[in-house]
Amino acid sequence: MPRFSVIVPAYKLQAHLHACLESVLSQTYESDESPAFDLEVIAVDAGSPDSCGEIIDEVAARDPRVVPVHLPPDPADPGQGPGAARNAGLARATGEYVLFLDGDDILAPHALRDIADRLKASGDPDVLVFGHAHTHWSGGTERPTLPSHLTESGPASFQLAERPALLRQPTPCWNKAYKREFVEREGLAFPPGRHTDTFWTYASLLSAGSLSTLERVCVHHRRRRGPAAASGRPFDLFPQYDRVFDFVDSRPGLSGWRPVLARRMADHLAAASADVLTAPGLSARTRAEFFRLARAHYGRHRVPGAAGLRYAGIRFGTYRTYRVLRGIRSLRGRARALASAVLRPARSAALRLHYRVQLRLPVRDDLAVFAAYWNRGYACSPAAIEAKVRELVPAMRTAWVTTPDQDATVPAATRRVRPGGFGYFSALARAKYLVNNVEFDHRLVKRPGQILLQTHHGTPLKRVGLDLTDRPAASRGTDFARLLADADKWDFVLSANRHATLTGERAFPAAYTTLEYGSPRNDVLRRATPADTARLRERLGIPGQSTVILYAPTYRDYSRGQHLPLDLERLGRALGPEFFLLTRAHFAHDAPLSPTPLPRVLDVTGHPSVEELCLVSDALVTDYSSLMFDYANLDRPIVILDDDREAYEAARGTYFDLRGCPPGAVARTEDELIDIFTTGHWRGSRSAQLRAAFRARFCPYDDGYAAERVVRRVFLGETGTAPAARNLPEQRVRGKEFAAATTHSGAGR
Repeated sequence: MPRFSVIVPAYKLQAHLHACLESVLSQTYESDESPAFDLEVIAVDAGSPDSCGEIIDEVAARDPRVVPVHLPPDPADPGQGPGAARNAGLARATGEYVLFLDGDDILAPHALRDIADRLKASGDPDVLVFGHAHTHWSGGTERPTLPSHLTESGPASFQLAERPALLRQPTPCWNKAYKREFVEREGLAFPPGRHTDTFWTYASLLSAGSLSTLERVCVHHRRRRGPAAASGRPFDLFPQYDRVFDFVDSRPGLSGWRPVLARRMADHLAAASADVLTAPGLSARTRAEFFRLARAHYGRHRVPGAAGLRYAGIRFGTYRTYRVLRGIRSLRGRARALASAVLRPARSAALRLHYRVQLRLPVRDDLAVFAAYWNRGYACSPAAIEAKVRELVPAMRTAWVTTPDQDATVPAATRRVRPGGFGYFSALARAKYLVNNVEFDHRLVKRPGQILLQTHHGTPLKRVGLDLTDRPAASRGTDFARLLADADKWDFVLSANRHATLTGERAFPAAYTTLEYGSPRNDVLRRATPADTARLRERLGIPGQSTVILYAPTYRDYSRGQHLPLDLERLGRALGPEFFLLTRAHFAHDAPLSPTPLPRVLDVTGHPSVEELCLVSDALVTDYSSLMFDYANLDRPIVILDDDREAYEAARGTYFDLRGCPPGAVARTEDELIDIFTTGHWRGSRSAQLRAAFRARFCPYDDGYAAERVVRRVFLGETGTAPAARNLPEQRVRGKEFAAATTHSGAGR
């Protein structure tokens, strides 16, 4: 007897069926008793007019674990829903547990193994509920999973009364594993029509004697393109809920669940009503009929004293009433749009006039304006310089350009300026000092007496500036004439090393002065204490003695989406419990590298300071990111993953061959990366030698005082502040030891 029967109905899904079946057949779960046949896949052709049946037969011919089932088409109701196909699969199932999967869904790697482990740990419950994620038809992935208060806590199973919130979760049948013996004992089957998951899920949860949960996302469910509700389909909700309440009425012991189910029905009908109101192709009469039936249905099944509806139109109103209210809202929206159409040009004209007036007023010698990363918050070298200005030039007033959502990152003593507003243009017009690591507004008029300091944001490995003129994938949308015009406004450009100086002066040819002073954003890396690092690790919730790896890839110009070469779950499992992984996506994506939470993996994409993340980590894994040049200051291991070197070079290009001058070990595949860590090569003597050479070349001035040198030269006018290249002192303790030095002494708590 196989452990699992996975039932896959298919109707007009030929483009996705291969991937679905392969995701099941490639599962790693095997039993000791029958490793080859511990899984059966019952693929059901639901009378599909396309090639689904042929695909099923083709896969079954080469894999004996696949059981093909063909249902005749129903001319009266083509595409009659998956219920009949699932029932046909149940009739053929022989496994201990049954799972359902739609023909365009994907079973996550190793999902069956984790499900089997959880079933065994919780005593083989009747139903196991596991996490799932929705994948948009265009490729994006949402991040839903089981809430933490519903996930497993210890090995024991439980009854529904202990966690009734499970009834408030979505009702698909494909995010659960069902004991086949339980299904047969209770006589469970899918009813006809659409929305059959509604009855099946409530009936199985209510009748299960034991339940268990698994937080891990096991199924990626594909959201199909098209309207949310097609003609006639929403009406199938009514008979399905009638069946749910008939099921409850047939079992007196379940009567106490009626109020909960009535509220769930109300929420479901309210959501369906919103779809009906916006679905194309439905007549006003059809919409009105749905409202009428929804009100009647709620009145028939509601329980006196139970909570009312969120959507009052079902309980109290009519479709006609709703149309009146919608008309009022539409008129309000049009009025706002009209006002905006009139006010927006007027505001733009007022801003232009305001800026021209401000440009005629004197430049303020005591005002400095800072920004970074297109106004994304207090960060990078501009932040380090701003802090040093407040320390060394107390008479200077500083302002930071930022959006409201980044206000918390800006020090309280620093004035906040909103980009594009009147205060913004006043600041640009009158501040003597302007500091940024990208560009200010292109409308900036550089005035005599103003000083503009361009800090850039890291040592360049990837090509920049005019070096992208022959790289259309990387330079799309770049106005090179404007780029040069902006560079002509720069008075000073900050450089971390000779390579950055020479590269910058070629890529941004203009009459500025280069300050080869080191990188101010790295001052904190050179000057942080063990107590600082210990506090940071505690704040992030990193387990005490974990070895922390920071994974921070850069973006790809040749790809619209994120480049995801690593299976983070597999990586964490291969490294073992000693390791803890921090993942940080590039700010161009601003989305996590993993769509779902994983054990011993913490997404830190939204953390405001990458420098803090460097301090708490014991090693860096990256690809072509300039972060490697900063991280080298810590003298901690760096591992390069360049799995797509040829594609990256063709699209963007680099200034030198990273494999010829790496900061540490280089991996070309995920397997090589795992091998580097499991064999200890990541922190071996050869990696240390490569890192030392890399530091000597690219970090000659980073000694913790770069920001001070900049402030003394630019803001105080002191000369003779340029540093001499030197051999920097070694960082005596690293990552985990750096934090432990304080933790063990009792300091920093």
